[in-house]
Amino acid sequence: MRNEDIEGSEDDEMSSSAQRGGQSYGPVVTQDSDPVVLEMKVKSRQPTREESMSSDRGANGARGESKLELFGFDSLVNILGLKSMTGEQISVPTTPRNNEDGSAAEEHQKASSGVKLGTMMGVFIPCLQNILGIIYYIRFSWIVGIAGISESLMLVALCGLCTFLTAVSLSAIATNGAMKVKSRQPTREESMSSDRGANGARGESKLELFGFDSLVNILGLKSMTGEQISVPTTPRNNEDGSAAEEHLKASSSVKLGTMMGVFIPCLQNILGIIYYIRFSWIVGIAGISESLMLVALCGLCTFLTAVSLSAIATNGAMKGGGPYYLIGRALGPEVGVSIGLCFFLGNAVAGAMYVLGAVETFLSAVPEAGIFRETVTKVNGTEVAEPITTPSLHDLQIYGIVVTIVLVIIVFGGVKIINKVAPVFLLPVLFSLICIFLGILLARRDNPVAGVTGLSSKSFSDNWSSNYQKTNDAGIPDPDGNRYWNFNALVGLFFPAVTGIMAGSNRSASLKDTQRSIPKGTLAATLTTTFMYLISVFLFGSVATREKLYTDRLLSATIAWPSSTIIYVGIILSTLGAALQSLTGAPRLLAAIANDNILPVLNYFKVPDNSEPHIATLFTALLCIGCVIIGNLDLISPTITMFYLLCYAGVNLSCFLLDLLDAPSWRPRWKFHHWSASLFGACLCIVIMFLISWSFTVVSLALVSLIYYYVCLKGKAGNWGDGFKSAYFQLALRSLRSLGANNVHPKNWYPIPLIFCRPWGKLPENVPCHPKLADFANCMKKKGRGMSIFVSILDGDYHKCAEDAKSARKQLAAYTDYRRCESVAEIIVAPSMSDGFRGIVQTMGLGNLKPNIVVIRYPEIWRRENLTEIPATFVSMINDCIVANKAVVIVKGLDEWPNEYQRQYGTIDLYWIVRDGGLMLLLSQLLLTKQMFESCKIRVFCAAEEDSDAEELKTDVKKFLYDLRMQAEVIVISMKTWDNKDSASSPQDESVEAFAAAKGRIKNYLTEMQTKAEKEGKPMMADGKKVVVNEQQVDKFLYTTLKLNSTIMNNSRMAAVVLVSLPPPPVNHPSYFYMEYMDLLVENVPRILIVRGYRKDVVTLFT
Repeated sequence: MRNEDIEGSEDDEMSSSAQRGGQSYGPVVTQDSDPVVLEMKVKSRQPTREESMSSDRGANGARGESKLELFGFDSLVNILGLKSMTGEQISVPTTPRNNEDGSAAEEHQKASSGVKLGTMMGVFIPCLQNILGIIYYIRFSWIVGIAGISESLMLVALCGLCTFLTAVSLSAIATNGAMKVKSRQPTREESMSSDRGANGARGESKLELFGFDSLVNILGLKSMTGEQISVPTTPRNNEDGSAAEEHLKASSSVKLGTMMGVFIPCLQNILGIIYYIRFSWIVGIAGISESLMLVALCGLCTFLTAVSLSAIATNGAMKGGGPYYLIGRALGPEVGVSIGLCFFLGNAVAGAMYVLGAVETFLSAVPEAGIFRETVTKVNGTEVAEPITTPSLHDLQIYGIVVTIVLVIIVFGGVKIINKVAPVFLLPVLFSLICIFLGILLARRDNPVAGVTGLSSKSFSDNWSSNYQKTNDAGIPDPDGNRYWNFNALVGLFFPAVTGIMAGSNRSASLKDTQRSIPKGTLAATLTTTFMYLISVFLFGSVATREKLYTDRLLSATIAWPSSTIIYVGIILSTLGAALQSLTGAPRLLAAIANDNILPVLNYFKVPDNSEPHIATLFTALLCIGCVIIGNLDLISPTITMFYLLCYAGVNLSCFLLDLLDAPSWRPRWKFHHWSASLFGACLCIVIMFLISWSFTVVSLALVSLIYYYVCLKGKAGNWGDGFKSAYFQLALRSLRSLGANNVHPKNWYPIPLIFCRPWGKLPENVPCHPKLADFANCMKKKGRGMSIFVSILDGDYHKCAEDAKSARKQLAAYTDYRRCESVAEIIVAPSMSDGFRGIVQTMGLGNLKPNIVVIRYPEIWRRENLTEIPATFVSMINDCIVANKAVVIVKGLDEWPNEYQRQYGTIDLYWIVRDGGLMLLLSQLLLTKQMFESCKIRVFCAAEEDSDAEELKTDVKKFLYDLRMQAEVIVISMKTWDNKDSASSPQDESVEAFAAAKGRIKNYLTEMQTKAEKEGKPMMADGKKVVVNEQQVDKFLYTTLKLNSTIMNNSRMAAVVLVSLPPPPVNHPSYFYMEYMDLLVENVPRILIVRGYRKDVVTLFT
């Protein structure tokens, strides 16, 4: 953007004020209506500067005749001792100078009007149904055989412990509020028309005094006459307003209780393929002891996660996405998307596991169905000598692909068909469990099987300890096998048998009482399945020999009563049902992530409301088929375990963070939770991941980290009210309190510039701030560290301009972000510029985070436009900064300020005249850190008094700069050269002309004001004060500024930037005089920073 496009021509800069939202950004007319009248008096002594000038005279002695008194501070000669740098305090002059929409409750009331499920049918039964899976039927006995009763007990205990801890964490999360669903966001007009239609002439209500809907309307209660009041559905800020509508839609359907809504779905998901076809084998290889440990460990993990889930799920309404929604709203969109995608992958891979389990069971039950010849495995060198038949790998692949395609076709039929088919898969699961336990108790006495001993103490003792060894792909012990099993590997194999605790929370919209059903149903299903696994360890370890447990992975079917066919059918139906649920849930999870508009790359999977995610389903099917082609359930199961453990760790961490922060919004109905339990559950999940495979864990965490980084880099920011925001808030408060209100040590001093965007002149409406001011703000921060505050003042009444101020603040904030300024944008509405500025310098900031430097553009146009109000405003702003103890940086030549691509050469010249705490030195060093000025060198010009030793002053300054670790060339300017008329270093003719011109303008101004005051019969006043000016003093100020300007022009005409000390406004001089002094000081200098410190050291000599 060119400067001409921003400022226009200099001549019309103040011709009109820019309008923004109907409000003017133009200059403000001063409130003083009295004309400026001066009395020309000559006095023998210097007029006082009230207490501040007397303080200066006390510090400097009889310095009233000093030519540097214009600058108001100690001369450089007196302060080069820099006693304040060594610990002595320098006295400071103390002279004063002039969101949430109310419809949520109503929606929740309506949602509760439908039929709801209780704890048993809504939570317990669904959890139990999900936990008891195919592993128990076709692998549990084999696990007992290969692990032994002892290690099988350890295995079950370990996995059960994991799920138990997860369930505890889940319960804590789930009881922290109602759950939301996603729907269309109603427009404001629809909401208001709905309110009007329901309430009629509500303007006659006696409660209209309060300005909002009455409590009856908000809560959705019936009116006194029995008429139902409509629910306002205005969305909350920064939240998807569709939640209300979907919540209402969901409430119109039949609601489920705890048993059918949570317990049964969780039970169906937990009881999967691992229990049926791997659990007995796990008991065989791990033994009873370690199998108990295994079940306890995994069960504890899921139990703690269920407790955390219960707490989060009962702390508010939930939308679609299940654990993704919970984690994302607790840990932020970055973590939520990262873990949500991993959970999606886990569900997709789980579908392949269930398909392979069903196909393996089918081929074991019907060997004739194999297309290829069955593989015959002969085991030599072990106690198992008979031939063992296993399904062919190619058969598993072919049938698996076919089954996956059929399931995908069913999924494409819609969720209604799936809901109708789902109950068909539940009853065989429960019936098959009964048959298995009856078969174990009866031990097939009517038809004994080799290796099945019935419940025997000898088998129990033989299978108590573990017997880890190598096996082939069929799980048969083989000294030359390619897979060695140990406890860690069995954890990875068994853990999917305890997953499925999220099934109840995913159906929150269909529950009668979410905050009651989810904790009870989920925890009941977790504890039920864990207890059943523990009992199964003892039963499988006591009913068969270790050899039978090794070799018969479908031992659950072998010993089932009355026939193994029932178990085969139950296994196949349960696994196909679980696969169907995975292929249904995974695409919807991916679509939920895509619909949040966090990652643009996922936009292909977005779907409209109430539509089927067909593209996401196809993508899930491809992933599932790819895993089916692997053809080995033992390799797929650990992969699923990793993804589920990551999700459970995220749930536990979410509950831990929310519980630890204990924000006012954290009010879960589920009270049986603690941050330590959630933290232990999260740590347990990570420990189990490392137990299974440290390399796989590193890869999984790296995958999550990459997704997290990609979301941070490419994702769109979302304000979800996540726990990290609350953590940042509390950390900010703690940091602010730790900073205190004491003075900041120079080593910890950071520039916090307060930048006034448009104090003089106009800018185009679409440019709320001069772009070069943004560039200059970045130059005041080292490597981006620090904070800038951009402020603009709107003239007018706050009540009338409040909305305009809000929109202007958003525009200014967006603009500073576009200019890559780490800043805060504020808009102030005030009757005048002076009033607004005075309020800002007093109140802006908190504690030690208040702005310490005020950056103002020099009003170069005041004389051309004849704007007499600018001098008064300018002087008032400088005086306010001095009283508020703020440093001031006035930028002259802002249009010529370089951007980051315009490299500058030459020097950065400092005219260090008075003590400023080292602010000018620090600013020059900060400029050198920027690419545009890194090729420049610093020169320091020091003004020496007439009676001082210039060489000694130069030596002292060099030593001081050396101690400050700053490299600069030091040049001393003596006052004698300023008064030497014969000196060729200054253009005397031009100086005399400028001096005479300025003096003439001041004299004319005085004459006009005096004549006007005499006509009106008023005393001579300027800026509300009586004017008392010594003509000789005015000449002295004019001469000093003129000579300093001549020195700058002689030495720094080609400098990249010039920094000079800012003289404070004289107390009894009109603001017009001060503008004349300043114009003489900066005349013809293209780029200059006029700096005034605040007598606080910002640099230090010490480490």
